[in-house]
This record gives sequence, C-alpha cells and structure tokens, in this order.
Amino acid sequence: MNQRLKELRKTLGLSGEKFGEPLGVQRNAISRIETGKNGLSDQMIKLICLTYKVSEEWLRTGQGDMFISTQAIPIDELLREADPLELKVIKAYFTLDKDLRSQVLDHFKKTLQD
Repeated sequence: MNQRLKELRKTLGLSGEKFGEPLGVQRNAISRIETGKNGLSDQMIKLICLTYKVSEEWLRTGQGDMFISTQAIPIDELLREADPLELKVIKAYFTLDKDLRSQVLDHFKKTLQD
C-alpha cells in the first residue's frame, strides 16, 4: 500500500507537502508512510480516497482503477460514515433557502479552486 500511495502522489504531481496538506498531515508523515516506516490507518485511507477520489480497493490491494468518478460514491454510504455533527451540518444546509444555499455553494467553489 505504501508504494501505491507514492504512485498516487506522483500521478497527481504533488509534493509530499502538498499531498498531505488537505489530509492534515505534514510532508514527513507522508514520507514515512511511503517508505514503509508508518502504516495507514483505516481513517486515513478513507480520507485519502475521499479527498483525491481514489478507489479504496486500489489503494488497499492494487486491484481495479486508481481513480473513481464522483458518481461512484453512493450518498447513503457517505451518510453512514458521517459523524453526528456532519449530519447536523448537512441537515442545516438543506434548511437554508435556495438563494442562500446558492451563495454557500459559490463560496465553496471559489475556495476549492485555489
């Protein structure tokens, strides 16, 4: 799995620092995983897969395609994995009026493009 993480990072064209940033880990943590000094927790595997749209099966076993399409992640699966606060945030978002939701989405589009 360590080599596949390195392969993923290189395929994305990211340094260890840039790869680890959205995961909340530093470059040296990514380096230790890639060299086999540290393993990957189930939580980190799921975070990598969600962040970079990577197939969990590929990351764990090397089987199948490296990447998945966003349509391949069923919403019910995401909701099962959400913690109570995340569920409250989702519910609160859908209670907003349509114009305000549109403004929120525009904010995130701009933020995530950087």
